[in-house]
Amino acid sequence: MLEDRHNIKSWFYLAPALVLLGIFIFYPIFNAFFLVLLEDYNYLRGDFQGFTLTQNFRVVLRDPNFGFAMLNTMLIAFVSVPLSVVIALLISVWLNAVPIKKLQGFFQTIFFLPYVTNAIAIGMAFAFLFNQYYGLINWFLALFGVSPINWVGMGATWGNAMTSLLVYVTWLGLAFKIMVFLSGLQGIDKQYYDAARVDSASRPRIFRRITVPLLSPMIMYITVTSFIGAFKAYTEVIGMFGERLGPPGNDKAMITIVALVYDALDRSGTTGALSEAAAAALILFAVTLIFTFINMQVSKKRVHYG
Repeated sequence: MLEDRHNIKSWFYLAPALVLLGIFIFYPIFNAFFLVLLEDYNYLRGDFQGFTLTQNFRVVLRDPNFGFAMLNTMLIAFVSVPLSVVIALLISVWLNAVPIKKLQGFFQTIFFLPYVTNAIAIGMAFAFLFNQYYGLINWFLALFGVSPINWVGMGATWGNAMTSLLVYVTWLGLAFKIMVFLSGLQGIDKQYYDAARVDSASRPRIFRRITVPLLSPMIMYITVTSFIGAFKAYTEVIGMFGERLGPPGNDKAMITIVALVYDALDRSGTTGALSEAAAAALILFAVTLIFTFINMQVSKKRVHYG
């Protein structure tokens, strides 16, 4: 009887969270699986021709922008995530070693600012930094004799635009990672480092043999969540390139899979468009699920607890 009463209380406390998850997470997922089965579904009229398993997926896969969207998404994920994890880890180790606590707090505040700043605003600032004529990036490169590069302006190449986007995405992802790594570093028992110093271990060896293994659970968590976030990249592209999703004259050069979903949603009144959006979303869901599973399997062999 007492156990039943505790179960009722538990469900009562969980109810608000479960309701929100049901409305904003589970229902959209199930609805996407339903919509993708509808053939020639028209959202405005509410009718469809029948059911299909492959038609909407074929339409998305044959979209001329799908290949670019997949390539751009993969590049953002597999370049920016490893770079940001490594850079954030090194910055965190440096910050943790700052001897003056006031300076440590000052630098933590600076590095955390991107996390609480609007991504669109930061993207616009980065577009300014990469401007061909008055951007700070070209000004810095000019100090080494490099001619001005057209990163994001009219006629900018895909390679230049992608490079600038990767720099922005990598920088944007540092703030949260630094905070997580710092909290992990501050929780490591100092006795490990004292024992290593007694044995005359070098700093690189201490980093490889003590810091990284003891931080491996957080490194795994950050890596998995960062990959999931990178696969959903869209706001960053809008911030730097606007709704055209690319430099002027090279529209949609930076399109991502999420952008494909939004493109279909913009045509939601067109027959089949909403089902195509659901198909693109499920493709993204499948890709994210696969790579998350791979990360989890690799982490089982690499992560050390305790």
